[in-house]
Amino acid sequence: MKDMKENLERIHQASMEILSRTGMKFHHPEAVAILKDHGVFIKNNVARFTEDQILHWIRKAPSYFNLFARNPENNIVIGKNHIEVAPPYGCPTVTEKNGTKRKGTIADYIKMAKLFQVNTDFHINGGLMVQPHNIDIPTSCLVMFYLALTHSDKIMLITAGKKEYMEAVMACAATLFGKKGALKEHPCLCTIVNTNSPLHLDATMTDVLLTFARNGQPFAATNGAMAGFTSPMTLAGTLAIANAEVLATIALTEMVNPGTPVIYGSQCTVADMKTGQMACGSAEGVICAKYISLLSDFYGLPSRGGGALTDAKLPDAQAGMESMMMLMTNYANNTNLIIHAAGILDSYLSISFEKMILDFEILRYIKRFSREIEMNDDTIPLNLIDEVGHEGEFLTKEHTLDHCRTEPLLRRIASCGKVANQLHQIDLNMEIEYRRLMDGYKKPEVDGTKLEEIKYILTEFDINRSLLNQIDTM
Repeated sequence: MKDMKENLERIHQASMEILSRTGMKFHHPEAVAILKDHGVFIKNNVARFTEDQILHWIRKAPSYFNLFARNPENNIVIGKNHIEVAPPYGCPTVTEKNGTKRKGTIADYIKMAKLFQVNTDFHINGGLMVQPHNIDIPTSCLVMFYLALTHSDKIMLITAGKKEYMEAVMACAATLFGKKGALKEHPCLCTIVNTNSPLHLDATMTDVLLTFARNGQPFAATNGAMAGFTSPMTLAGTLAIANAEVLATIALTEMVNPGTPVIYGSQCTVADMKTGQMACGSAEGVICAKYISLLSDFYGLPSRGGGALTDAKLPDAQAGMESMMMLMTNYANNTNLIIHAAGILDSYLSISFEKMILDFEILRYIKRFSREIEMNDDTIPLNLIDEVGHEGEFLTKEHTLDHCRTEPLLRRIASCGKVANQLHQIDLNMEIEYRRLMDGYKKPEVDGTKLEEIKYILTEFDINRSLLNQIDTM
């Protein structure tokens, strides 16, 4: 433990050196003006922070905060000892069962929203689960917001986009939850603000940061450095640069609106030196995930990590191994928000319904593993053990009947014992589980008057009203 504390302190000091010597570049003129107004030295859009400045501002961010859903049963706390999972984000394609890839559609997005709505392990829905290519791409972030809104009553993960689109989302949220000024006291949205490694933040992400901060809505400030490509080859160097980028982003946020809830996050990993691609399912990515959670604790901030990440092309043994490894690490280190918790394939390049079902099951295994054993006179039945003795059995005992449905995890896609098709039984079981979940979906109601107001806001951006009406019926 002493060595770990020393490592975290070493990373912190290295990050402070990076921010004071190399600095962080901000491409948005308003961000540059805000930093200057708060005493940060700026030259050629590069901000050079002192350690005191960084620590002063990140301490303004809360160590935990509440997020509110339309359905209060899905209200959550981000931070403390709470662990929440969220859908995947940023997938451009869907991988079919036979391994072929195709462009995502509105119908795919709705099916995914339904699956995350019906799965009670998730209290967050929406975001860029898959890019629907049968809608206009520039305004697709608004359409995806509407898709999630009409098919789920959970907290909404928002797809980042241009300033005017993010302001429209805020206006829609104000319509749903009350006056716009009340959003600061009622955080109900969440998104991701990604830095660009090494050491800069682009204008679009800054617009998202400014809009969310001014409305008091949380986001995950996230670095995605690849060791050897966009950060030093060594993991220590990568963590130092990742930490510097995230802290500078959080400091800017708190200058905009002190007290804005921000989640400390990173997806840093190594680059695969053979292929030149991100290796998101690597052992090194898992090590980085552990450190990111520990660093968030070091600064007293909620943490965000990656979820069921894999470089596999299909939901095969590699996908299961890598996804379990990353999810287990996040749970073991108490990562507060785990995005990409189900469905990811091929280093974020694709999503699969089969992989989603597999990851749902992995999450159930990990939650069962994380649940502590109850210790009491009933769970350690000494009288029963004495009664059964040395050569008896427990199968027919009432104690077994009382606990057989709650103690063991009911496996839904794994098999035990004889099966009809040992080559493909897990595929058959995944299909059965998919149908079970979809059959259990019930579309949540949305107030008709509020929905009309939201449609009016969205059609200001040349989104076809007939498309929104069609979505209502899907």
